[in-house]
Amino acid sequence: MKYINLGNSDIKVSKLGLGCMGMTHAYGAPSDENEMIKMIHSAVDMGITFFDTAECYVGTGADGQPVYNEELVGKALKPYRDRIIIATKFGVHHNDDSSLRMDSRPEIIRKSVEGSLKRLNTDYIDLYYQHRIDPNVEPEEVADVMKELIKEGKIRAWGISEAGEEYIRRADKVCHVTAIQNRYSMMYRNYEDLLPVLSELGIAFVAHSPLANGFLSGKYDKNSVFDKQYDYRSDMPQFKAENADKNKDLLDMLNRMAEEKSATYAQISLSWLMAKGIIPIPGTRKLTRLEENSGAADITLTQKEVSDIDMALENMEMSEVFGGHKAK
Repeated sequence: MKYINLGNSDIKVSKLGLGCMGMTHAYGAPSDENEMIKMIHSAVDMGITFFDTAECYVGTGADGQPVYNEELVGKALKPYRDRIIIATKFGVHHNDDSSLRMDSRPEIIRKSVEGSLKRLNTDYIDLYYQHRIDPNVEPEEVADVMKELIKEGKIRAWGISEAGEEYIRRADKVCHVTAIQNRYSMMYRNYEDLLPVLSELGIAFVAHSPLANGFLSGKYDKNSVFDKQYDYRSDMPQFKAENADKNKDLLDMLNRMAEEKSATYAQISLSWLMAKGIIPIPGTRKLTRLEENSGAADITLTQKEVSDIDMALENMEMSEVFGGHKAK
């Protein structure tokens, strides 16, 4: 595994992290806690040091009780706390219809950080993200609270998820933004214009959904079926049978690159991001996938290969891709 600093901070993380959301939320009913703890321990053994969760990642157990992702992550990583970096998030709540409700009022942030610290069983959070922008709270007001939390030692650094340039610049002037976490993959490159801005400001780009919710692994086809109650992929356009032909060229390109590099589709997709200086945080519940994703750090793409992929993506037909739940 290779390591990189988060922007211009002194926080060093593995070049590829582990998104823990799917272990309890959004990709089926929550998995067995002991199995997930073992897998997180395996990730540490592989050299992964960057783990991502959020206060709103809450599934429903077989007994009908809530299953908190932060509690799972905190329990699994407690033995390694001085060796790893935990990122969590505030400011998002799920409505009953899966839409999102934003709330980043200072008093809510204060309540959220205390809840996260308790669930994570830690006395500090390494990286604390505003999960989504609250249109009713100015970035300067959020940044002020982050500055206070850093002074109090409750967080080491902060970031913003799904942020654009203006919001980032305004927030950064009040309290330096260490990282942004935006959706980014071969199928979703909407934030490409941010890369020079982040380089200028010394801010890291952390990519969630780097495999387009698993589609870019090449493991799914038009016959794949997902649990309509628990698995969000059942409604994602990239997995719809009627869109299979639209994504043939993309999968063919990944197949060619994978053969050339003796790699897998997922490894090519992840190494393409890392070659751009982006830190992907793919999630999984399977040890074999974790091992595969971790191996992407050993795949090297030249700048010409990255440019060739970029050009191909610009001129390639592909289906719509899930871009996140709507806010209400």
